[in-house]
Amino acid sequence: MTTPVSVLRFITAGSVDDGKSTLIGRLLYDSQALLADQVAQLNKRSAGGTLDLASLTDGLEAEREQGITIDVAYRYFSTPKRKFIIADTPGHEQYTRNMVTGASTADAAIVLVDATRLDFEQSPLQLLSQTKRHSTLLKQIGCRHIIVAVNKLDLLDYSQEKFKQIVTAYRQLADTIGLKDVYYVPISALNGDNIVNSSEHMPWFEGAPLLTLLEGLPAAADEQISDTPEEAYLPVQRVARQDGSAADDFRGYQGRIEAGVFSVGQAVRVEPSARTSTISAIYGVQGEVARASRGDVVTITLTDDVDISRGDVLVASDSIVVPTKFLSATLSWLDERPLNTARKYWLKHGTQTVYAKVKAIDYVWDMQTLGQTTEANDLKMNDIGHVRLSLMKPIAALEYANNRAAGAFILIDDATNHTVAAGMIVATQDQDDWAI
Repeated sequence: MTTPVSVLRFITAGSVDDGKSTLIGRLLYDSQALLADQVAQLNKRSAGGTLDLASLTDGLEAEREQGITIDVAYRYFSTPKRKFIIADTPGHEQYTRNMVTGASTADAAIVLVDATRLDFEQSPLQLLSQTKRHSTLLKQIGCRHIIVAVNKLDLLDYSQEKFKQIVTAYRQLADTIGLKDVYYVPISALNGDNIVNSSEHMPWFEGAPLLTLLEGLPAAADEQISDTPEEAYLPVQRVARQDGSAADDFRGYQGRIEAGVFSVGQAVRVEPSARTSTISAIYGVQGEVARASRGDVVTITLTDDVDISRGDVLVASDSIVVPTKFLSATLSWLDERPLNTARKYWLKHGTQTVYAKVKAIDYVWDMQTLGQTTEANDLKMNDIGHVRLSLMKPIAALEYANNRAAGAFILIDDATNHTVAAGMIVATQDQDDWAI
């Protein structure tokens, strides 16, 4: 019997009405991942013999009434070869923030392209702006694998030529924004062509159907990531004291290890204070352990009485992590009110929250041409820009390309408590290098 590989987390992305919810419904239905009562409810909702597959993921009443996806819907299913966690994300520009949420933890993304909405008289063929925006966000977020599912080919007589034109257009997009691991599948989500089984309507397509492709993709847990003591990184979530009394001797620092390895007897440094100590004990969810690594939730005690609070970070004593008050970052603006460079926002990085200001906007992506607009005074809703930030207090940050958890942050409006932007750190800078 074959041992199942790790769980694959993937999302659906693309423009509104591309068929994302229908695709997931078809995956669940054709892979026989639905319970009997779900099938009965599906048949009850469906009329005229056409299955309302989108209703399997559109759980909100407003979604069913309007026929659009608003919130992120998570679904779980498995095949004999693999387990999956699917995030059905909205395609409408108004809900781009929800797409970013779903994509932030995904190993792969299915980018749907509605072939019927494209103008094949154009030369070169132009993809929809939201397809470009979602693809750009997937690149910035660091999604490892992209599957371009060209949908509704049944309405175009399963045209191989039109499929090739779309592949050519998306390859140009992928080259422009730097997407590497991209696959292409022609499908009809409504009819089930090339979803679970190969389609008899497209004998010209020699690739694997969508589910087979998903079963073979490596997840983050499958990939060989070098975790060493030198890379150790633990944001402190909570300081635990026995019985909650400050007079007790026990003081543990709790959180999830985001990189590297921590071991009993290891020398560590606390950032941003730069105080050093040695690990005296590590407690995991099953009790005391000698060693813990990336992904483990732990409580660590030290040999010295060091002033540590929520938001501090434990790193290896010889770690290259240097606290900084200056960041360069890619910023995805999510709020209806534009960025105001004259005001401060809360920047939440890991377990630390500090005041920050956007000091400069270097450029904003033009979603039509995918060029960089250098003359920009603000970021509007759904804009993606490269910015420089100044922080009130230093944080122990890493580049997003090297560590997702240590390189990501959000901006919060301190007046409304709304999350207004999601950021990915491109570089940390010394004050001497800061030039505006």
